[in-house]
Amino acid sequence: MAERTYRRDFRNKRKKPVKKSTFHRLRNLFLILLAGGSIMLFSYLGYLDYNVRKQFEGKRWAIPARVYASPVELYAGYALSAANFEALLKMLHYRQDAELPVEGTYFKNGSQISVKTRSFAFWDQQQPGAQMELEFTDEGILSITDLTNSEDIALIRMDPVQIGSFYPTIKEDRVLIKLEEAPDTLIKGLLASEDRDFYDHYGVSLRGIARAMWTNVRAGGMVQGGSTITQQLVKNFYLTNKRSLSRKLKEALMALILEFRYSKNEILEAYLNEIYLGQNGGSSVHGFGLASEFYFGSTLKDLPLEQVASLVALVRGPSEYDPRRYPERALQRRNLVLNQMVMEGYITTDQAAEAIARPLSVIPRSQRSSNRYPGFLDLIKRQLKQDYREEDLTSQGLRIFTTLDTQVQDTLEKTVAAKLSQLEKLPHADNLEAAVIVTRRDSGEIAALTGGRENLPGGFNRALDAIRPIGSLIKPVVYLTALEYPDKYTITTRVSDSSIVVKGQNGTNWIPKNYDHKEHGSVALHTALAKSYNLATVRVGMDVGVAKTATTLKDMGVTRPVDLYPSLLLGASSLSPIEVTQMYQTLAGDGFSTPIKGIRAVVDADGKRLQSYPFIVKQAVDPGVTYIVNTILQEVMHNGTGHSAYSSFPQDYGLVGKTGTTNDAKDSWFAGYTGDYLSVVWIGRDDNQPIKLTGATGALQVWTALMRKISTQPVNLIPPDNIKMAKVDSGSGLLANNNCGNARQYPYIAGSEPTSYSSCGETVIEQDKPWFEDFFQDEPNQSEPQPQ
Repeated sequence: MAERTYRRDFRNKRKKPVKKSTFHRLRNLFLILLAGGSIMLFSYLGYLDYNVRKQFEGKRWAIPARVYASPVELYAGYALSAANFEALLKMLHYRQDAELPVEGTYFKNGSQISVKTRSFAFWDQQQPGAQMELEFTDEGILSITDLTNSEDIALIRMDPVQIGSFYPTIKEDRVLIKLEEAPDTLIKGLLASEDRDFYDHYGVSLRGIARAMWTNVRAGGMVQGGSTITQQLVKNFYLTNKRSLSRKLKEALMALILEFRYSKNEILEAYLNEIYLGQNGGSSVHGFGLASEFYFGSTLKDLPLEQVASLVALVRGPSEYDPRRYPERALQRRNLVLNQMVMEGYITTDQAAEAIARPLSVIPRSQRSSNRYPGFLDLIKRQLKQDYREEDLTSQGLRIFTTLDTQVQDTLEKTVAAKLSQLEKLPHADNLEAAVIVTRRDSGEIAALTGGRENLPGGFNRALDAIRPIGSLIKPVVYLTALEYPDKYTITTRVSDSSIVVKGQNGTNWIPKNYDHKEHGSVALHTALAKSYNLATVRVGMDVGVAKTATTLKDMGVTRPVDLYPSLLLGASSLSPIEVTQMYQTLAGDGFSTPIKGIRAVVDADGKRLQSYPFIVKQAVDPGVTYIVNTILQEVMHNGTGHSAYSSFPQDYGLVGKTGTTNDAKDSWFAGYTGDYLSVVWIGRDDNQPIKLTGATGALQVWTALMRKISTQPVNLIPPDNIKMAKVDSGSGLLANNNCGNARQYPYIAGSEPTSYSSCGETVIEQDKPWFEDFFQDEPNQSEPQPQ
């Protein structure tokens, strides 16, 4: 019995340690899981903390570069009509308001326009806003008066039009603001409608969630959200729009980390700049700074209460409450925000009632940040890439000030579209394309550029990349080269326009011909260029040397290598329209080469001027020789292939220009200038098929229509010191007295003028008769046959 008792007790004693061992294992397992979970949680929190700090403390946003047109400078006497000025104001999103309450408003009363301009940081100065009144006449601006002191304003810049942006891969746009720049009504509106406890919670508000649920139940729909401003920032800044429990948990954890790491004001400022508030074409609108411009055309600080409330209303759903698409829904949401502000004591009932009574006043949709002029912007980006990386252009918030004149550009695009449609009604002139570049004659700044009739983004930019034979546009270069030897060639030197055979190195002969297949015998040098005679040009060019002509071409700014073949003398070498523009800019600059440019300055996001593009000028060709060639090119316009332009211009406008036509009439060119602008026009087909248009019947027609609309200054050529004017008998090329009826003043390099007198009464050689006798005859358009 005692033995059985002992065994039972022994068994019982053995069972107890088994129970204790199971408990310990479970406890240890729990501790291990707890420790492992804690390690994983803290590791995950560390990972989240690293990501939060990395993005929040680093470069938070990739800010696209903004590209601006040349600012319009206003002064008394400026030839700007009231209609065009009002069009400029609308392009700048100024709105009409007779009281001029804020910057960016204007009011028109008859011939007067009152404006309150915006302050703007230009590349060279900070210009404050001004309140002014402009008086207009049919000729332009009569006076500009400062409304604050009734004094005259001598000169004032308007803020420039933004013509485009250079975006990163993700097309987001924003205008960064600081917290202190945000209107007090914006902050209070956000707190009232989005997060009443913002300054009391630690990123997540249980009370806010409960209040939102109760409010939504009472309203019978979603009128209030439970996410805090911090959570909304996390969702927009760090996370995707995917809805899941794990993402919501991650959002809450990151909100707690954000609140632990940063102050409330830092979080609120980031929120103001990050929140998504709409879509502008292909780019998303982020932040209240940009949204104020996108919806109301005004800076954020100038918005009245009702418009601030409209922006706050968008936070709940930019698509659902889009004021352009759903104005009634947007108005209802705006008014709800205003009532919430009343409930929180931020505004009075009267203030809310006054704001509720006002309309939405949203401006029409405008592609603010789209590339309005893709051909010109293509040029700008290429020029910038010489000094900046792609990343800098698309993420550093650079501000790029260009030379583009939006009014000239718009006129150019309309003119090209209209004239090409008109030209295509002619036989064989179909599927035409064009490239046009307009520069300011005095500076070489590009005022307008189009790379095609439609000027579409991403298309082939013919102004920069269409490499085509230039035909007779080369001829002024040939005669410039010859006239640099005044002992041999002057403006009245007789040259032979007769058949010539040029032997090639490979045993083949090149036999050029005139466009009319005629020979004109002995003609004066100025007549050979004015009439665009091929045979005379080849003879002169072969005499001075093809290589020397190519050197002159290089001196005039053309860097592209050219083949040193005799056919160069008739424009067989191919250049792009922008290269031709550079060449003719030297002629327009009286022999001084000015690199054509499209950029004035680049400024960083902090307003620091990074780079300037100063006016650079150097002498390329003797000014006296250039003056002589320019006077001959004036003869081209009166007596030669360009005379049709004077059907639109006054006879004393002094136009300077040259037509160009290539073999089989595949390319139609014209380059010429007035007192204020130089324009180069190319017309052709992309498949290089004949268009049956000469330089005079094609490109010149576009040039004339354009320049008549934009030019206000005639050409006034001033002879340099080394030029001597001499009265010469047109028939003999010798000095003439006052009694000689055929006498005309010609320019000569001093010392090269004739010394012998002619006997008046000699028969005038037919091909040198006065220009007005040929004015009403059919134009002998010159074409340049290529080597056979």
